[in-house]
Amino acid sequence: MSGRYVSIAIVSMMAIPLLASPVVGEWETDTWLSNVIGPERLANGDEFGCHGYEGVSITEQNWVIESCKNYLVGQTNASRWGEEPISFGINSESIDQETAQTLINSGFQIVGDLLSDAPEGLIVVQRNGASLEKGVADKKLLESAIEDSLVSIHWRARIDDLRVREDKDVISWLEDQEVWLTTWAEWNLHKTSGEATSLSIEGNVITSISPPSEEWEVPGSISIQLDTKVISVFGPDGEDFPVFDPGMKKLELGWRESEEGILLTQLPGTSVTVILDSPSESITFEPVVTFNDHHHSVTIVGHHTSNLFRWSSDFQDSELVFTWLVERSESESIGWMIPVIAVTVFIAASASITYLLRKDEFTGSRF
Repeated sequence: MSGRYVSIAIVSMMAIPLLASPVVGEWETDTWLSNVIGPERLANGDEFGCHGYEGVSITEQNWVIESCKNYLVGQTNASRWGEEPISFGINSESIDQETAQTLINSGFQIVGDLLSDAPEGLIVVQRNGASLEKGVADKKLLESAIEDSLVSIHWRARIDDLRVREDKDVISWLEDQEVWLTTWAEWNLHKTSGEATSLSIEGNVITSISPPSEEWEVPGSISIQLDTKVISVFGPDGEDFPVFDPGMKKLELGWRESEEGILLTQLPGTSVTVILDSPSESITFEPVVTFNDHHHSVTIVGHHTSNLFRWSSDFQDSELVFTWLVERSESESIGWMIPVIAVTVFIAASASITYLLRKDEFTGSRF
């Protein structure tokens, strides 16, 4: 009888792995985010946001939202302006309030780019610039961009094992345009910082004051209208504030003269001093939506970015700026041989154990 119990125990232990539910949570880590390419993309002005986990619906599995954030933070900063991601890619046209609240609780503020309506507490970015995919890119649509708008262009390097070809002509044309090259979060927070800026005027001295930010430290821009000449501009520590070129297409600190006065871009939590050659009789100012007073802004949105090397390899020499929506991919399949071997072993073991049980019964019947 002891042999029978041992045999049953062996069968049970071998059957558990085969009958148990598949293990969930075997995920790849994209080391390109933290090595070589990730730092290069941050230096280019790119942003890293989240797109969840491959094959997992964020509305059905809300845990993916915080988990994707933690995964990304463990690999890279989200931007040169902030550490934690605040942009999240949504594949559907709507999300329920519970999912929206989970996004907010995890620190996300911006979602896109297929949602038709903005859930309360979130900013929606629309896909309004077609795609960079060859045969899908729409140059006429890009040419018709509205003033002070953010044009969001779709990009996905691979769909399953199929490599997507980029439209090189449209890319080259985009690189020649006088537009602000930015990201989802940078564009929105630049606008917020500009709107929060105020002026203090004493004689021929103007002080531009930008309050501290509770979010990323994204600079904001204002336009100051003057009827007198600017002698000099000083930064928070009394240093000469940098002058930027009218053709600059990426967000930087500084100032330049304009037809109406000056454009000024400064960090939150700082003050910038403008010295005039004489007191001005009329000084007004207003926030500038598009950096450097360009007509509009452009970002390329890398959807389902599971391998930064593959997604960015066609743009290593390009100045275009990307919003990368990082998706953690599922680990490679273990292949068909292992399950086959496991089943074979199970059948063979079962047959052997059946033989032992019968032998045990036969032996026992002799006494």
